Amino acid sequence: MHILFRVDASKKIGYGHAMRCLTLAEGLRDKGAVVEFITRPHLGNLNEYINSRGFKFYSLSTLNLTYSQQNLSVYGQLLGVSQDTDADETIKVIKKITQPDWLVIDNYALDDTWEKQLRPYVNKIMVIDDLANRNHECDLLLDQNLFEDLSVRYRKRVSEGCVQLLGPQYALLQPEYSQLHKNAKPRRQPLKNLLVFFGGIDQHDLTGLTLAALRNVNMSFDSVDVVVSRQSENYNKIKNQVDNSLNMQLHSDLPSLAHLMMKADFSVGAGGSTNWERLCLGLPSLVVTLAENQKPVSRSLHNMGLIQWIGDVESIQLDCIKSAVEKIVFIKKIYDWSEHCINVCSGDGVNNVIDKLLPTS
Repeated sequence: MHILFRVDASKKIGYGHAMRCLTLAEGLRDKGAVVEFITRPHLGNLNEYINSRGFKFYSLSTLNLTYSQQNLSVYGQLLGVSQDTDADETIKVIKKITQPDWLVIDNYALDDTWEKQLRPYVNKIMVIDDLANRNHECDLLLDQNLFEDLSVRYRKRVSEGCVQLLGPQYALLQPEYSQLHKNAKPRRQPLKNLLVFFGGIDQHDLTGLTLAALRNVNMSFDSVDVVVSRQSENYNKIKNQVDNSLNMQLHSDLPSLAHLMMKADFSVGAGGSTNWERLCLGLPSLVVTLAENQKPVSRSLHNMGLIQWIGDVESIQLDCIKSAVEKIVFIKKIYDWSEHCINVCSGDGVNNVIDKLLPTS
């Protein structure tokens, strides 16, 4: 079985798409599949990291900078070229290698315009999406998010024959989350261990803003674990903040956050795929959204009592974070909140998806 991923990562795109694809890729490799990647070398890409995890990658051309300056959608600008150009380059790669049994696409800038061009060159197509804002030409669609209208999100967006895998039971989490989920306990008062994580790059420096807010909180914590990549432009600034505090510890470029999440009593962090990791391990969280596409998911999870959405990156202020932290440590129903999270996501998503991709015989 040959499976090919088309996914990008960069400082602007973030690492979430590539990381969840890598998680699925490793699960597929463990089942005997041959897995390869096609990526574009955006600034801050993860191509060498993908290679370090034992996967071959095929690099598309560098960006057409004049194209990226045109009046395009946000996601179109992130792609760096037109869909037609991207499809043409991807087809050229596929013609040089074995025709894949599955082409897995995780890119908000690509839709059925791109997918239809690839159809003749692959056996089947899988799309990983979170937005439900465009049409797809695919055999399998995965949206791991939780919405109150989940069953109708892709109505008229995909063909009737497309198998839809919807909800956090298909969340692409690393294997340790499933293992630790079995031992995850609902949190209780007092809440003394805090985790701060706004993504590896955190270009908006919400980590620094949160650490500044914590200095003004009228309580002390036993530990504050802070996670940010050394590639972040704000790394040295955040390191100085941590070094000047007795109860803070900085972590960088970790293979997984699972054990820090198990240790933590609550967290402050970004929306996105990390939501499912926190829910799987029962970690109550204050969430700040970083992009427009995170807002509907965060609103839905907030309404379901699974997170507290405290604001968006465009408007969040230090005092808002300070106030939210002070309130959460006194929430009486923290046990019920945490237990609710644990019951939503088991961490078995990778195996559930692989069951749909690989033949059972």
